[in-house]
Amino acid sequence: MQSDPLIRDRTAADLLGVSVSTVWRWASEGTIPGPIRIANTSRWRRSEIEAVINRAAAERVAA
Repeated sequence: MQSDPLIRDRTAADLLGVSVSTVWRWASEGTIPGPIRIANTSRWRRSEIEAVINRAAAERVAA
């Protein structure tokens, strides 16, 4: 089984090249998947954030 680490909003922001507030706005707008909430924390699956990036890159190439 491959590991799919959960990442914080700061790490998601770094991967996407945006601010933390943009990550939260995009999540609320549905641009990126919403976080997984565990107790009082919110985390994203790294693979889901990477999929958003890959999808955007594929759309750019196709356009």
